[in-house]
Amino acid sequence: MANNEMVVASLAKVLTDFKPEEISMKLETPKSSEMGDVAFPTFTLAKVLHQAPQQIATDIVAKINQTGFEKVVAIGPYVNFFLDKPVTSGKILRLILKEQSHFGSNTDGNGNNVTIDMSSPNIAKPMSMGHLRSTVIGNALANITAKNGYVPVKINHLGDWGTQFGKLIYAYKTWGSETEVKADPIATLLRYYVEFHEKAKNDDTLNDAGRAWFKKLEDGDSEAHQLWQWFRAESLKEFTAIYDRLDITFDSFNGEAFYNDKMAKVVDVLEEKGLLVSSQGAKIVDLSAINSSLTPAMIKRSDGATLYMTRDLAAAVYRKETYHFSKSLYVVGGEQREHFVQMKAVLSLMGFTWADDVEHISFGLITFNGKKMSTRKGDVVLLKDVLDDAHELALKQIQEKNPALENKNIVAEQVGAGAVVFHDLMNDRTNNFDFNLEEVVRFEGDTGPYVQYTNARAKSILRKSGVTIVDQNLDLDDVATWDIVTILNSFPETVQRAWQQREASIVAKYALNLSRSFNRYYANSKILTNDQQLNARLALVQSVSIVLSESLRLLGVKSPEEM
Repeated sequence: MANNEMVVASLAKVLTDFKPEEISMKLETPKSSEMGDVAFPTFTLAKVLHQAPQQIATDIVAKINQTGFEKVVAIGPYVNFFLDKPVTSGKILRLILKEQSHFGSNTDGNGNNVTIDMSSPNIAKPMSMGHLRSTVIGNALANITAKNGYVPVKINHLGDWGTQFGKLIYAYKTWGSETEVKADPIATLLRYYVEFHEKAKNDDTLNDAGRAWFKKLEDGDSEAHQLWQWFRAESLKEFTAIYDRLDITFDSFNGEAFYNDKMAKVVDVLEEKGLLVSSQGAKIVDLSAINSSLTPAMIKRSDGATLYMTRDLAAAVYRKETYHFSKSLYVVGGEQREHFVQMKAVLSLMGFTWADDVEHISFGLITFNGKKMSTRKGDVVLLKDVLDDAHELALKQIQEKNPALENKNIVAEQVGAGAVVFHDLMNDRTNNFDFNLEEVVRFEGDTGPYVQYTNARAKSILRKSGVTIVDQNLDLDDVATWDIVTILNSFPETVQRAWQQREASIVAKYALNLSRSFNRYYANSKILTNDQQLNARLALVQSVSIVLSESLRLLGVKSPEEM
């Protein structure tokens, strides 16, 4: 909080035995504005000073210099500071207008790299709503990471290897057609994949045939490799079209296949350290020494084929050697928790102290009408279809609200895609939620379009005013603005908390809170009245727009000028 420094400085002059940073860590925001703007609890001082907390609070208030504060009072065991509203508001608005989109940025990360494994769809399958969470949570965390002074490295660890490709090659060669695939690549390949699993239910020899084709692919068979490359190239075209609509880019598309020649090194280290154990023909690492509840990590199957674990270990080592990360985040569903616990345990046994810097950023499931989606069964809700429908719903509302709006289709795309992204991110990432598109693309309520519309309203006020805001007379004495000012003031702390908790919903909920506060003010105040405070009120409006635009940017949502 930008004004905590003044509170800390005042307390430090009284509590001379405590360092300013120790005082700062104890500060709280009161639950009600009637109890002040900043509170200092005295419970922890009781043992040191051998006094009751209430008495300590009373003594501090008696000694403290109240210059610059509206008042400082003792409320039970708390010292409560009421900030000077006009001076504080002027200071905050001045800072936001000066720093613009950099407001809220910090240098905590010191330029260190943070790798973020995200999105990672499977080749030869369309991107479904099942891929949305990893994609948008990963992208938002990358933006939040950068805002906190780190350098994010976004890695799309494509699912471009594994037994499923043997199954797909078998299906294509047995009942597929080149003409069919070329006409509609991904939908056709998905149909083959679903058909394979349907037939394999009654004929287990198909699974053997699929495994045999994957072994040929691993062994470098030219026909298998050529088909795999074709499936991969067609998939990337479709993925890129979706990423373009979401305005998401990546620093690396190194998928599972990239690590084929890097796994031997991992296996060698495991063997050298005596960690590999034979079990029913397979090679495993026993993890019971680290955690008795952990099942063994399988490194090689009995037929010699490698597994996810082997590739993920190779990827972790490669990323550390290549990017020298301070943190390595894996934005992957909660059902993979045990896999990452195992992976970290194996890395620790291998002697890598940085294993503790590997974090599984888990998330809950999206359901549609209460049902889980499954690629194998063909129960897939395509992300492209959802974005198309969101666009249409947004366009319909724009035509009703603002039929004269130029570039309606561009704005509808920004609003539709933004609504889908925002709805995902406003939910705590570990929670499951059911998706209803009509609720998601509403212009009212807790939605992305509501925040976008609030921002567009603020920009409209600024255009309508025709006034150039100047850096003077920014002290607002209007009590109605204080709630907005205090929310604006908490943005830097919100950015830090979002990173510390790896939780983008903190930013989304902040944007909703600021939007609600501003709309209450807009409904009950005459902002454009030409009086002495006009410049200050417009500075407030511009500050709201700056912070809302930046909040949306952190979430990966566009900010239309008009809606």
